[in-house]
Amino acid sequence: MSTEVLLLAGTRPEALKAAPVANALSGHPLLRPMIVHSGQHVGMVEQALAAFDLRPDAFVPLRREIGSQAELVAGMLRRLDELIVRRRPAAVMVQGDTSTALAGALAAFWRGVPVAHLGAGLRTGDLTAPFPEEGNRQMISRIAALHLAPTEWAARTLIAESVPGKRITITGSTIVDALQHVSAAKLPPRSKVLLDLEARVNADGGRIVLVTVHRRESWGEPLDRVLAAVRSMVDRHPDIHVLLPAHPNPAVQAQVSGALRGHDRVWLSEPLDYPDLVRALRQTALVVTDSGGLQEEAPSFGVPVLVVRDSTDRTEAVDAGYAWVVGTDDTRIVAEADWLLGSHLRLPAGRNPFGDGQASQRVVAALDRLLGTGGVGTHSPELVALR
Repeated sequence: MSTEVLLLAGTRPEALKAAPVANALSGHPLLRPMIVHSGQHVGMVEQALAAFDLRPDAFVPLRREIGSQAELVAGMLRRLDELIVRRRPAAVMVQGDTSTALAGALAAFWRGVPVAHLGAGLRTGDLTAPFPEEGNRQMISRIAALHLAPTEWAARTLIAESVPGKRITITGSTIVDALQHVSAAKLPPRSKVLLDLEARVNADGGRIVLVTVHRRESWGEPLDRVLAAVRSMVDRHPDIHVLLPAHPNPAVQAQVSGALRGHDRVWLSEPLDYPDLVRALRQTALVVTDSGGLQEEAPSFGVPVLVVRDSTDRTEAVDAGYAWVVGTDDTRIVAEADWLLGSHLRLPAGRNPFGDGQASQRVVAALDRLLGTGGVGTHSPELVALR
């Protein structure tokens, strides 16, 4: 029997969530991790893994000519199928809702290899938002052999969709494991923009607002409204400095620069590597974002989050009082930001509804049980399976 578990990653969030699992699997007496870079976002995966002293074990070369989703998924399907046939793994783990996750799940399923879905059960119930991610994750849930749900709410969602409880394990989110690992290192900033911002804030006693807007459905008019709100926020609060890491899409970069260029308290940076992002988040007074990852990470530092989407698949953050869904209406964003910044609200740090930092150990225990490899002892964190 093969003892290799392929961990697929094609984007930075996938790499960040897979890294703690790779490290946890490396201590298993039988199972062996193999990190596979799908080729979806070249450079970003390598950067994320470097924070954990990891690198891809295999790289899937892709040729893209027209840039469509169909071309991307078809190319990855072919290459991942070839890799699965060659390696004959015991299981394939995919994360979340990306094109990489969908292609990897299909390739493994068609070859009869068990699919483990990390981050299973997140839903908005709207196939158009996020698009195409909501459809991707619903399709993966139909073919996964093991559903690694970050929360009880996610697990209950899967149960409601008729997924057998014995296939679901509540693990927590491995991004909390990643966050704790990187935060404990307390590395100095690599970004000159972040270094200069910290010096300025320390000198004038200001506060940082971290803004990220990257989802496809946010581009165009919704982004214009968010940027208008950000500019108004800075004008209304003279102690606020906005840090906005750039989106890799040139059109989005131009839109952001055009709306915010010239304001001396708006700091536009290159995409931050993960240690710098964690460092910035730890010092932040407020997050304005459409990112699912930041909704999971911010509670660890007690940072309030304004979610600039019409709905969220992380309702646990809202229920726990860490996040507010405000959409992209600039008037509402400014009103909520005024209240949060005016009250100097700081929430309890460490009470993260998405995990306790031991999710990766639970993932390994669940894989161990799925594959019958018997390598996990009684010291492992509590393993919760729904019946």
